[in-house]
Amino acid sequence: MIRTAGLGRRFGAAWAIRDMNLEVRRGEVLGLLGPNGAGKTTTVRLLTALIEPTEGGAWVDGLDVRTAPDAVRARVGILTETPGLYEKLSATDNLDFFGRLHGLDAATRAERIERYLRLFSLWERRDDAAGTFSKGMKQKLAIARALLHDPAVVFLDEPTAALDPEAAYIVREAVEGLRRSGRTIVLATHNLDEANRLCDRVAFIRGALLRVDSPAELLGTMGARGVDIALSQEPDADLLAAAQSVEGVAGVESFDRRLVVSADEPAAVTPDLIRALVAAGADILEVRERVTTLEQAYFEVMGVRPDRDEAA
Repeated sequence: MIRTAGLGRRFGAAWAIRDMNLEVRRGEVLGLLGPNGAGKTTTVRLLTALIEPTEGGAWVDGLDVRTAPDAVRARVGILTETPGLYEKLSATDNLDFFGRLHGLDAATRAERIERYLRLFSLWERRDDAAGTFSKGMKQKLAIARALLHDPAVVFLDEPTAALDPEAAYIVREAVEGLRRSGRTIVLATHNLDEANRLCDRVAFIRGALLRVDSPAELLGTMGARGVDIALSQEPDADLLAAAQSVEGVAGVESFDRRLVVSADEPAAVTPDLIRALVAAGADILEVRERVTTLEQAYFEVMGVRPDRDEAA
């Protein structure tokens, strides 16, 4: 659905994004992850033909963003960080206006307006001014606007930014509904939980494309694996030695009445490890496998030390 080759955009002397090579499959939800200023919004603007590349190329549904920008814009829907609605117009009139801009006839506009207002649970408020809506409802109405012309791909730029938890939940549920329907979605966000829940793959961006992978693959291949064991007492030298003696244990650390055991195969090591610790006099309160989080994967890919807020 989307392909880029050496895509880049410069503003003055500064490159916002450069040398991006990416493919997005039809029906896939791709997350663009990165800190503020990493180039996520610039990438979305390039792929929706709102700005022209400085170098390289991009194709959406087979159309070149350089040579066919109008055709690209006709095939994409975009939700910007702010809804951009006409607040004095009703929900119906907002959608009808944008439907006219897309060249939809009256019958098609009426059918799609009702379909999407019902889909996003806004039908009962269809005649109310958009200015009376909550933030979450406005975002849902803006998503409906982005879908009105039946785009091949939908771009959502920070759809839950600055929303309270209830409004953010409403919008995430709307996006999840689009995901289940098989719509191709590009989601630019720095909300890692949101990306983990909604995306088939995530692309890490920081001025360039650093890595693309599924959340499951990232969590399975990055970070140390092992077992965390909570004890009723501070571990002494005998307990540390007992843990270290178990076959398959790569390392043992202790702090705050806990043992942190590194192992490539935690499930295989744990039974022998527990037996060895109990034999050495340990009183065990809890045992759990250590799981790498998307947050940890993010810091590793970005090369950031979160405790110092700087590049490693």
